[in-house]
Amino acid sequence: MLLSLVLTLLLAVPEGTIQVTNPAWKDAPPSMPKGAKIAVLEGNPQQSGTFTIRLKLPAGSSVPPHWHPRPERVTILSGEAQVGFGDKVGSDVTSFQTGAFYVNPPQSHHYVLFPVETVIQITGDGPWEVHPIE
Repeated sequence: MLLSLVLTLLLAVPEGTIQVTNPAWKDAPPSMPKGAKIAVLEGNPQQSGTFTIRLKLPAGSSVPPHWHPRPERVTILSGEAQVGFGDKVGSDVTSFQTGAFYVNPPQSHHYVLFPVETVIQITGDGPWEVHPIE
């Protein structure tokens, strides 16, 4: 009995812990490719503070050259993201597969290609802004 109580206390999830097992997918904002979905896991990407989102991107989609004012931490949960740097889409990309992680530095001009359906997770400091390169 005492052992059971101790285990319950030790294994209890601390108050304030965020656990997401079934994210609520919605249509992604217009800055993302057609058919993309977004799930907010933590915080609010439109406000100041830490946020974590997931993006589900269709095969063959891309995000044209753009930049962000704050660092963007990206984990590939499934699929593949091909990231290139510069103001124009080119063939010089780095391919990130499932499980990979990368950081886009603030104000770095980059683009992303998704050859297969891909789910990425982004953590950053809000508000999350995507500024297209015109």
